[in-house]
Amino acid sequence: MRLSKIVALLDEIAPPELAYDSDRDRVGLVLDRGNNVNKVAVALDVTDYVLEEAAREEADLLVTHHTPIYNPIHKISKSLSDSLKIALENEISIYAMHTNYDRVDGGVNDVLASVLELQDVEKLDPGCIGSVDRISTPEFARFVAQRLDVSVRWIGNRDIENVMVIGGSGLNGEFVEIAIDGGADVLVSGELRHDAIRKAQNLALIDATHYATEIPAMRALCGRLPVDSVFIDHVPDVRVVDRSHDLTPDLEEEIWHA
Repeated sequence: MRLSKIVALLDEIAPPELAYDSDRDRVGLVLDRGNNVNKVAVALDVTDYVLEEAAREEADLLVTHHTPIYNPIHKISKSLSDSLKIALENEISIYAMHTNYDRVDGGVNDVLASVLELQDVEKLDPGCIGSVDRISTPEFARFVAQRLDVSVRWIGNRDIENVMVIGGSGLNGEFVEIAIDGGADVLVSGELRHDAIRKAQNLALIDATHYATEIPAMRALCGRLPVDSVFIDHVPDVRVVDRSHDLTPDLEEEIWHA
């Protein structure tokens, strides 16, 4: 399939015009090699590991949620040039779908709502809200952890029926207010901020990480593409030390290298 044809399909799946105004220049074909596409790799981020795996899989196109170039640049750093070198040497084009894929029907937030088995889902910019059978916050936090296969942090202790989800970094004060106004009992997203905690009032918050709340939709994207596709998982290597544990020399060295 010609690159232009699959780009048109990706634009149809997540129309670029749905991206936030500040994001419009960051979505779409980021690196155009003008090549034929026999295999597509899908990932959340353009990391060297992802690019190397895409090359190993002999992918002709890498589709990611986050663009490798977030802000306009006038100079190319060594780290960016190293990443681009992998792509160029292996003839891998790169396409990014970010906030347009968050907002579109069947996109990041819809898939997250489905994975968490929400019912009667409605869209709220910037996320979705739906219902579950009444459940306590600790029980629902455990359910989220199991469904997303990730350790979660949570705050609040109330019965939950109405759930708002936002893929990515939605645990901030602004989105907390939207969740409260929308009638949510809990907000599930990533990157828990202090202002979110202070503004939460009676709203429970579950931090299921930026990565884990967005990868379900990227995995699902593979099944929507008309060519051979593979998902490349590159989970951030975040480590946690409990404050009650004494540090052994081995653990101290592990933390130092984390």
